[in-house]
Amino acid sequence: MFKKNLTKAACLLMTVGLGFTSCSDDDNSNNNDTDTSVSLYASNNSDGNISIYDFESDQNVSSKTLVTTSVAADGIYYDSSTSSVFQASRSGNNLEGFANIDLLTSGSVLTTDFIGTSDMDSPREVAVSGNFFVVADNADVDGDVNTPDGRLFIYNFTGGSFTLRNVITTNFKLWGITFVNSNLYAVVDATNELAVFTNFLSNNVDATVAASKRIAIEGIVRTHGITYDAASDTMIMTDIGAASNTQDDGAFHIIEGFTSKFNAVADGGTMVVAGNQVRVAGSSTLLGNPVDVAYDSQNRVVYIAEAGNGGGRILSFSNFDFSTGGNIAPTFNSSLASASSVYLDK
Repeated sequence: MFKKNLTKAACLLMTVGLGFTSCSDDDNSNNNDTDTSVSLYASNNSDGNISIYDFESDQNVSSKTLVTTSVAADGIYYDSSTSSVFQASRSGNNLEGFANIDLLTSGSVLTTDFIGTSDMDSPREVAVSGNFFVVADNADVDGDVNTPDGRLFIYNFTGGSFTLRNVITTNFKLWGITFVNSNLYAVVDATNELAVFTNFLSNNVDATVAASKRIAIEGIVRTHGITYDAASDTMIMTDIGAASNTQDDGAFHIIEGFTSKFNAVADGGTMVVAGNQVRVAGSSTLLGNPVDVAYDSQNRVVYIAEAGNGGGRILSFSNFDFSTGGNIAPTFNSSLASASSVYLDK
């Protein structure tokens, strides 16, 4: 494994000079420059390494790549209090964490400081609440494709160790998940639906649990990524469109004032686009399979992990009217093969 990591590090050194391209719109309704610096953490399913982008603005970005022993990874999370980054390893089917990463240089080979047991089959997004890490697993639980299901693995992280507390089975396929206070919101994979489990962590034994509420989001074909910003009460969901089209049928939906809008839709109902949502989509967006999303509400910037277009990209959007959306070009565009997940630290 040590030899393998040296090989990966050497490849990184030979390919130093990560290329960035950006484009801007002179008629922007928003300033492209951020007011405060932010760091974006990204995972991928190409080599399992961790990419970190430090944004002073869309035109002033530094980056580094940290080498892990995984070869594919998904959900990612950064804990600023300990300078630790965590991701769900799809090659190891477990959670892995790395401490004190802030001062490491690009190409550094990481030692795994925290590691969970290999309990999962197809881990995707990670959502964190206090000491609890919840991982959405996309694998078919009962082996019958005609009965969609998934699992939510709940880990307690204490004293530097992960302990599997319990597993919740759902009656729909999973992908993106996010906490809103004590409630866990989950996208219903292969559909345009959004589900919520109220007081999710109170489910503390292995069980099959139905969502407390499940609604459709008009305009979405197939949702994957989800993020919520409490300061602005904004939910953003991605739409990958047809999974076979990796180039230009993706989108993301912005739902400001989310809480009241979600509560106004009855269980099983549909949240219509008009008056509720703004959609960003079209050939200029470079969105083919946007699989994850992060949002900086202070600077009004949306960050996307795009898995398909160009082989994979990290994109940001800050040059559009949040009341109209539309077919707009990203203000930041960097290649990242098989990008899978993003997490924003401000």
